[in-house]
Amino acid sequence: MTTMADDLGALAHRLSQAGEPFALATVVRCERPTSAKPGAKAIIRKDGTAVGWIGGSCAEPVVVREGLRALRDGRPRFIALVGDQGARADGREGVVAYTMTCHSGGTLEIFVEPVMPKPELLLIGTGPVVDTLARLGQAMEFAVARLSTERERLLPSAVSPRTFVVVATHGSFDEDALEQALRSEARYVSLVASRKRAAAVIDALTARGLATDRLNRLKAPAGLDIGAVTPEEIAVSILAEIIQVARTQMRDASPEARASEAGELETKDPVCGMSVEVATAKHRVEASGKWVYFCSAHCKETFVRDPARFIGSAAR
Repeated sequence: MTTMADDLGALAHRLSQAGEPFALATVVRCERPTSAKPGAKAIIRKDGTAVGWIGGSCAEPVVVREGLRALRDGRPRFIALVGDQGARADGREGVVAYTMTCHSGGTLEIFVEPVMPKPELLLIGTGPVVDTLARLGQAMEFAVARLSTERERLLPSAVSPRTFVVVATHGSFDEDALEQALRSEARYVSLVASRKRAAAVIDALTARGLATDRLNRLKAPAGLDIGAVTPEEIAVSILAEIIQVARTQMRDASPEARASEAGELETKDPVCGMSVEVATAKHRVEASGKWVYFCSAHCKETFVRDPARFIGSAAR
């Protein structure tokens, strides 16, 4: 007999094989009354759909939102949804607490963990720097691939936004490899070369008609400026730069960073007090010329029955 856990396990396997990130939410503790019990699980996919069961109409939107945040910043989180009869979770280190008044009471505590595909380190060329990068990349749990000759063409289908490309052909086919890499969706492209050689390669790529926005993605010479001299030190500086790029992009994709650029992205549900992401809110109603957003259909229905009771606390 197939259980929900079996189905979720099969889905997790398929998503992992396809390289699709997802978040796994697991109920680890509850205080009655709650509909979900310890061990209940759900998978949150990158499009915001949830498969599985971790609670009702108030719990799921919060878990989905935190799951999407986990996919953006790559960090797990522990959340507590506390009803009016539940023990407060405020002040507990590492716990993100939410008020949940859409059920009669109790608490759900849920661990949300992002499951990300391995970043890919594509090394084009040969030599001590490449050899060291391959070892360091494997130690950092990158999926490492190597192309050593011009005959091994860089296939666009083999490159994705999670691919980091380092070209070190020592003049053999730098321009060809870089042109292909820069036209791809690789997250990072760099060239192991001296500053003089790097400038010459950039001139050659410009002459080939490569767009400026593509050329601006090139890190040349590769690596952070840490005074590296030996091949091993150069490899460390390149991997450090890759980590810097990856972490910076995660930080820039965080809700806090997006909010600072695009203005307020969240508002408060006037019924239960939960934060609601405006862009993804499924439940809203217009009142007094403003849109009011809700975490669930239940809160929306409660508001519609008696708007005057809540209108003063509506954020938008």
